[in-house]
Amino acid sequence: MLISYSVAGQEKCEVMKSSISGSYTGGCKKGLADGKGTAKGVDHYTGQFSKGLPHGKGTYTWSTGEVYDGNWRKGKRHGIGKYSWFYQGRDTISEGQWIEDQYAGPAYAKPRITQNSNIERYTIRKEGEITNRVLIGFYQNGLPNTSMTNLMLVSSSGYQSTLGPLTGYEGVTFPVTINVRYTTMNRLQTATYDVRFEFEISEPGDWRVTLYN
Repeated sequence: MLISYSVAGQEKCEVMKSSISGSYTGGCKKGLADGKGTAKGVDHYTGQFSKGLPHGKGTYTWSTGEVYDGNWRKGKRHGIGKYSWFYQGRDTISEGQWIEDQYAGPAYAKPRITQNSNIERYTIRKEGEITNRVLIGFYQNGLPNTSMTNLMLVSSSGYQSTLGPLTGYEGVTFPVTINVRYTTMNRLQTATYDVRFEFEISEPGDWRVTLYN
């Protein structure tokens, strides 16, 4: 009984990408491939699915022999991945960043810190892709740092901008290098010290940098 229910349930699980919709085994949700699975049709795919489409990390093999191993979004290559094929008698590889099924070039390097003096800790995270911007927040004891003086920012591109307590640059061309300098009281408010922090971001997008003293 358990086997027959599994087979019956699996038959109702659809793959929405026609080239791999012949057969499917794996996770299913609301009648659509979801979670980890394998789909076979003209081509073959093994990896993560969401709402019937490759979504997440997976390997896709075309009937003509090409292979893509990497990230997917809504049935398209999107993110970091490696595409391999045979061309003019030799193996060829395109490895890097993919956007909406198109190769966009080598993968971007992670943000890099080139100078750090008197920063207790920091975070650098990407908020989105619509705006090319880098905004910086300054914190101390869990709150915005109000003891800062002599703040100086220097960027390799963009124009200076503020958003509430954040300050930084908009219209940035990546890669960008930003140098931050200021003076601040220590956490006990008993002494002052100079801060130097310089970083480089290669990947375009809307970035937030948070510095803690």
